[in-house]
This record gives sequence, C-alpha cells and structure tokens, in this order.
Amino acid sequence: MKLGIVGSGMIVKEFLPSLVKLEDLEILGIQGTKSGIGKVEEICKKYNIPNFTDNFDELCNFGIDTVYIAVPNFLHFEFCKKALEKGINVIVEKPITTNYREAKELEKLAKEKKLFLFEAITTLYFENYKKIKEWITKIGNIKLVQSQYSQYSSRYDAFKRGEILPVFDPEKAGGALMDLGLYNLHYVLGLFGKPENVKYYANIERNIDTSGVLIMKYKNFSAMCVCAKDSEGERIGVIQGSEGKIVSEEAPGLVGKVTLKLYDGTTESFDDGFSKDRVVPEFTQFIRAVKENDLEFCYRQLEKSLLVSEVQTKARIDAGIKFTQD
Repeated sequence: MKLGIVGSGMIVKEFLPSLVKLEDLEILGIQGTKSGIGKVEEICKKYNIPNFTDNFDELCNFGIDTVYIAVPNFLHFEFCKKALEKGINVIVEKPITTNYREAKELEKLAKEKKLFLFEAITTLYFENYKKIKEWITKIGNIKLVQSQYSQYSSRYDAFKRGEILPVFDPEKAGGALMDLGLYNLHYVLGLFGKPENVKYYANIERNIDTSGVLIMKYKNFSAMCVCAKDSEGERIGVIQGSEGKIVSEEAPGLVGKVTLKLYDGTTESFDDGFSKDRVVPEFTQFIRAVKENDLEFCYRQLEKSLLVSEVQTKARIDAGIKFTQD
C-alpha cells in the first residue's frame, strides 16, 4: 500500500509511530493546512516521509494508491468523494460521513469504481472483540447489553468559555454521539445487527450533544450506550445473558481484556494485548485487503459502517441534533 495522509492532528500523531513500522505500507506524503504546514514538515522529517503539502491534488500526485483521511467530521464526505473520483482507495476516520445519505453515496461510488472504502474503526479488528462474538452463544438468551465510553474533554473547558472547537460545533458535525458514541454503536451493532428501534436521550448545550444515553431495542433485549465528553464515567462493555455474562474491561474503541463468566462457575479470559497499539490490527487488515484485492471483505465491513451511519443519523435527528449536511 502506498499511502497518503490527510490531516496532522492528534490521531495521526498517535498512529504514525506504529504505521511506519508496518510491512507492505509506504507513507508517501502528508497533507496539512496552510497555517500548519511547518508542523507537517517536522512530522515528515521525523518519520522519513518524503513529501508534504497543503493541497489535496498534489498529495494525490505523490504516487499514492490509498489515502487515509483524518480531518474533522464535516470534511470526511468531501475528501472521500474526491479521492474515489480520482481512483484512489480510501481509509477514513470514524464517522464515515455526517449522515446516512452521504455514506450511501460513497458506497455507490466505491462499488462503481471497484475501489476500497474503509471506515477506520478499531473495535471491529481486535481479536478480543472477535472472542466476544465467539462466546455469545455460551451465555444463553441475551437480556441486557451495555457499552459505555465517557472521557472528559479538555475542549469542553474551552466550550464552556464560549470557544467552539470542531468536536462541539454543530456546523462541523461534532458532538458526543459522533465521537465516542460511534464506538458504542459499532460495538453493539457489530454483535447484534440492526435494532427494532433506537432513541437517543441527549444532554444538549448550544445545539450540540455533550453527552447522552442511546437505547436500542431488540426483539428480546435492550442495549444501553452511554457517551460523554462533559464528564467522566465507566469505560466498559457488559453483555448479560440467562446463563452468564461477558465483560470487556476497556472503552469500546479499545475493548481490552475480555472475560466470560458463566453462572455454573466457569470463567475464561482473553487479551490480545493490542489495546495499547490499537492501530495495528485494523491497518494490518486494510493493507492485506488492498494487496490481495479483497473487495468482498471491504464491502462486508462497509455494510457495518453503513448500518452505524443509518442508526446514528436517525437517533441524532430524532434528538433534535441537526447538521447542515442533513
């Protein structure tokens, strides 16, 4: 994979030390903003990345076959569409787009051009998460599901002072659901599929959700997803069944150690250790798929992203949180 990166923020800085070590991956350039191009140049020098630019067309001319898009939410659709139209594969940070309509448009374009379109969502690629799927049948009838991700944001302090940064800006598709809540949705929907109904009870300040509880109703059980950027809370996953429970010890974006506890006293634990290096499992699969031209795998994953987009769009709009793109 010959990769170009759009963005130079926190997520890129976190992932780069691991990305540059991966086999069959060559990072050819990074695009930043005009005002931040000096910092982009420093990053490229640090990791021996040969090119940097503030222009997307120029990035695409560095010989890349895939672009990793890590910019604020409201820009995802624009950059994904441009890349696909140029015949370039796409890996985009979550959320794939601001709403379901945009996600469906990108799906159509990617399939028409037989290109890869991946949402970078770490949850789905951990062996720990796959172990949960394996254990589900052991705990009997599912009764309740919880996925919780609360993380007090330093940007919330700025928000309270009146400074609006992208993560709390409705004009830029911000909010708790679109950030931490997306991991909850992938965690639950990846295990149980589409719910019968969904309702988001959001705490809204200045037209954006700073925290909230999303309830998904399935035929025989309910799932509760808690996300917060204005307060601290538990970061955990719990699946309760008639014969036992499964607990994941970290936030759904990390999953962490998972434990199966049956009511007959049987206990089993598993940990792949990748919660501390979360980019590796997903990018390893992205690289493999592109190398082997495994579009079938990509489009299976894309269906999961589309379902999450569909659910978040309905839940968000019903809660009164609307974006320009809606």
